[in-house]
Amino acid sequence: MRLPRFNKIRMDIFLILSFVVPFALYMATLAPSVTFFDSGEFMTAAASLGSAHSPGYPLFLMYVKPFTWLPLGNIAFRINVATAVSSSLACLMVYVLTSFLLKKEVLIENQRFSQVAAKLASLAAAVLFGVTPRLWLQSNHDKPYPLLAFIAAVIFFLLLMWQEQYREGVERPSYVYVCTFLAGLAMAVHQTVVLLLPAWFLMITLTDWRMVTRVKELLLATAFALLGFSVHLYLPLRALSKPLLNWGNVTTVDQFLWHFLRKGYPSDPPTRDAALLWAQVSAFNIPHEFTWIGVALALLGLVYLWDRNRTLIVAFFVSVAVFLLVIAGYFNTSKEMIFLTEEFFTPLYLLTAAIIGIGLFRLLAYAVRTAYLAERIGVRTYAIVVVLFFTLPSALCAVNYFENDQHKNYIAFDYALNSLRSLPQDSILFTWGDSGAFPLWYMQGVERMREDVDLPHTPHLVFDWYLESMPRVFKNSNLRKFDITSFGPETVLRIAIAENIGVRPVYIDFSTRYSIDYKEYRPVQRGIVYRMRKRSEPSGVPDVSVWDNYTSRGLMEKRSFLDLDTGKAILIYANCYMEVGEYLAGINRNEEAVIMLRKAEQVSPAMRSYADQVRTRYGLRR
Repeated sequence: MRLPRFNKIRMDIFLILSFVVPFALYMATLAPSVTFFDSGEFMTAAASLGSAHSPGYPLFLMYVKPFTWLPLGNIAFRINVATAVSSSLACLMVYVLTSFLLKKEVLIENQRFSQVAAKLASLAAAVLFGVTPRLWLQSNHDKPYPLLAFIAAVIFFLLLMWQEQYREGVERPSYVYVCTFLAGLAMAVHQTVVLLLPAWFLMITLTDWRMVTRVKELLLATAFALLGFSVHLYLPLRALSKPLLNWGNVTTVDQFLWHFLRKGYPSDPPTRDAALLWAQVSAFNIPHEFTWIGVALALLGLVYLWDRNRTLIVAFFVSVAVFLLVIAGYFNTSKEMIFLTEEFFTPLYLLTAAIIGIGLFRLLAYAVRTAYLAERIGVRTYAIVVVLFFTLPSALCAVNYFENDQHKNYIAFDYALNSLRSLPQDSILFTWGDSGAFPLWYMQGVERMREDVDLPHTPHLVFDWYLESMPRVFKNSNLRKFDITSFGPETVLRIAIAENIGVRPVYIDFSTRYSIDYKEYRPVQRGIVYRMRKRSEPSGVPDVSVWDNYTSRGLMEKRSFLDLDTGKAILIYANCYMEVGEYLAGINRNEEAVIMLRKAEQVSPAMRSYADQVRTRYGLRR
């Protein structure tokens, strides 16, 4: 068996720039520490070589682990660098794909000009992909999707090379074997890779349908796919070592299937209507990512490709159809979760960028013919080409820079730090939402802060494996004696609080405070967390001094980034300032109340009308 040869890919300056330019941009806008959503969980799992939420993401965790050894910043920053690298590699693959598809194209008799123009178009496509809002947002902190897009692009490239060899009369099934290996490997990055399998299958069968009828080749392709998939053995092997974050405790076949098949996330699909369907379908939004000019260039590229590589166009449209049918049709994603599915389309946007690069090249061909540029090739001509190719990437970069600049984004870090600063020794803090819990996991598990505190995550209290991971809280708990999967998180939380209140200081975060009704307890505010007290106990006065210990970077000034969870955290601060301000006004501590109400307005101007109501009610000055 002859392995694929990669000597045709030469390390030219344009190839290097296709990586360096996006990487420099990402480093300039990189988040300096942990962010919200899955960030803290991924970082904790990677640092401890554990397991993240279902399906575990073993290859992604193994990929980022070596970056934690870099002598740069904190662990979170190093892992963010890993994502910047994988995103830049994805941009590099846009260059490789585009230049491969254009390598035989000739604009004019001046061969050097044609070659340079093809490389400039490929570089422009790579940079354009790099500054799209979706990829840029994923590149500033730890995300698996850019790595998946990179692997998917490598597979497309290998299939194109295999096609070329086949059409030249050379049989190279080894290319396909490497592709199946990479596809199996990519399952350990993110399972949405399966949505690309129909496209890859069509590229093979439309080129050489007999390949799928040869038993030997089918067996070898399957064997390589299983070899790639075997990286999932990481999960049970690491689970046996009891790492810091051991999601699912995958030590049995049943637990592996539970973890891999995402059985821990049951949900009832929402009622389908036209508005929801449109929101689901429009999650794949090429005009938003590339502008309408990009759409026009993509159409130009598709027309050009139709006569040169029709199978690639078929594969592209089949991929789009499969993604939409499965994500919008089968999963019927709820409206509040559609923002998650927007990230799944990154490999499709990568292909779109390559097609746009081909459209740019064809646009230049039209300009050469109409402006007679072929007759006077010189520095001015090359300058015109650069302006033509890089105007759209430059404009898109300028439009998206402010929104994606996270180099001062300490809000999640400070939120977790302030929560821990609010807690007395040996406390228990129950959390509810993932964004409230995961930064705390990172701060405690990776930065080793406040290891005296236990941080139970309420939605996970219904799983035996999670209770086993917190022996200080649940070793002798009654929750271990019942089938708690049917209880629901609210019931389990009440039982857990009842078992620990009076034994240890019990606290809840803001989301837990307002998720259920505590009839038998009184939550007493302490900064952005709440101390749980029995109704029979005196509540006491909120401890205002805790606010003096808080760090509030990015709260009082205009923010360049405002994703959904960051926005929620900002509102939590504002509501907590408002809540304590109203309480202090009610007990005639007016000066402190005025300060707190003013801070609530500074954090969230939307609070101004409610703050005015409180001032009017208690006769406070503004």
